[in-house]
Amino acid sequence: MILKDINEIKKIRESAQLVSKTLGLMANEIKPGVTSLYLDKIAEEFILDNKAEPGFKGYDNFPNTLCVSINNEVVHGIPCDTPLKNGDIISIDCGVLKNGFYGDHAYTFSVGEISKEVQELLDVTKKSLYIGIESMKEGNRIGDIGYAIENYIKIHGYGIVRELVGHGLGQSLHELPEVPNYGKKGTGKIIKNGLVLAIEPMINLGTEKIKINDDGWTFVTADSLQSAHFEHNIAVIDSKPELLSTYKYIYQALGIESDEEDKFNNFFNR
Repeated sequence: MILKDINEIKKIRESAQLVSKTLGLMANEIKPGVTSLYLDKIAEEFILDNKAEPGFKGYDNFPNTLCVSINNEVVHGIPCDTPLKNGDIISIDCGVLKNGFYGDHAYTFSVGEISKEVQELLDVTKKSLYIGIESMKEGNRIGDIGYAIENYIKIHGYGIVRELVGHGLGQSLHELPEVPNYGKKGTGKIIKNGLVLAIEPMINLGTEKIKINDDGWTFVTADSLQSAHFEHNIAVIDSKPELLSTYKYIYQALGIESDEEDKFNNFFNR
C-alpha cells in the first residue's frame, strides 16, 4: 500500500479528470451504427491533444487506448469495427498517464433503448459503486468495501465477478491493495489517509462465472448474459473518501441531473 501526499493526489486527480472528460466525449458519440474502433480513435486523439498518454495502450501489450466491452463482455474488450446496435450496452474503461501518475475509470453506457431488466442492472451496479466508496474511510478495512458492495448486490440476485478486482492507483496503473467486490467486514488492510483506490464493481445479470475469449484479453460471462462495469478513482483525505474522477461530463452530454457525487466532493470543491 503506497500512501500519497496531497500534491501526488492532485496529480492523480488531474489524470482522472482527463479520463472523465474523455468518457464525456464518448457519451456524445455513442449511438447505433458507431464502431468501437471509431470511439477508440477519437479518445486517443483527445488524450494526446491534452498532453497525456493513453494509459492502457501497450500495457502488457494491450493494442488500444480504450477497453470496450459490449453486452456479455465483462472487461478488457478490444475495440473492433462491428457497429453498435440499438439495445446494446457498452462499458468503456479508459486510462491516462499524465505528469507521471495514472487515472483509470469506467462507465457502462446504453445504446439507444435498452430493456428495463438491463437498465436495472446498470442502475444497481452504479449504486453499488457509491455504496462501496462510502466504506472507504480512515480506520475501516479493505474488506469493508467489498462487503458493502456484495451486501447490496446480493439483494438483487446478480453475479459478482470474483476473478477481477479493483486496485490501488498512482505512479503504477495497478498497485496494492487489491479491492474485491465481495468480502468480509473487518478484514484486510487498514484504510489510511493518502490511500488512492480504483473501486470497480463488475456485476453480471446472471452467473458470476466468466471465461476469457481466444483474443487473450476479453472476459465474457459464462451464460452470455449482460455485464455492467462502473469505476471511480478515490482518495482518502481528512479521513473521508474524496472523488478524483467524475461522471459529470457524461451527465452533461446526456442531459442527466444527479447529486450522487456531492457527498464525496468535500476537499477539492471547497
